[in-house]
Amino acid sequence: MKKITLHLNNMICDCCVRVVRMDLEAMGVKVLKISLGEVVINFNPLKTTMEAIEKMLETNGITLIKNKEGIMVKEIKRSVISLVHHTTFNAMVRNSDYLVGKFGKSYPYLSSLFSKYEGITLEKYIILHKVERIKGLIEENELTLSEIAFMMGYSSVQYLSTQFKGVAGVSVSEFKKHPAQYRVSIDKLGKGSFASESDGDIPMSVI
Repeated sequence: MKKITLHLNNMICDCCVRVVRMDLEAMGVKVLKISLGEVVINFNPLKTTMEAIEKMLETNGITLIKNKEGIMVKEIKRSVISLVHHTTFNAMVRNSDYLVGKFGKSYPYLSSLFSKYEGITLEKYIILHKVERIKGLIEENELTLSEIAFMMGYSSVQYLSTQFKGVAGVSVSEFKKHPAQYRVSIDKLGKGSFASESDGDIPMSVI
């Protein structure tokens, strides 16, 4: 039996985790541990080849990450998702400080590395996720827009509203009328996700 850890690109939602686990087990592969972007497996290479595993992953839109830089970019994406979507303290921690502290690298280095692999700046990637989280909070209708702005680290409702429209392509009030129409799965956020053809008028500061 062979035990290995696979680092995976594009596996950043719970649905992806369930599908990968199910397909691996169907191939006779034992899943020892699985989380967003990573799975530890035990398998018999005489019965199941790495080529077969890689092909299965690719059919699900997931690819193996085989170099250290790629693995770090995957971890950056996981960290952004964790900070933006699964915590409530964005107003109390700067995104740049959080990432610098987690990876022990300068923010310019992390941003440059991220852009190299993803074709979008780290700043823009964070903004995309912040706006998507805001959409969810608006849909839940439990907080006022002022409370959401504070929670997500915006200096004012106006600043949030301007950035929201630049990313989503509609105003907050228009979004409320048809929210499902403007939601985007978090695993689809990335290059080309801005509704505006030019983000020159979109406030970009997220640090």
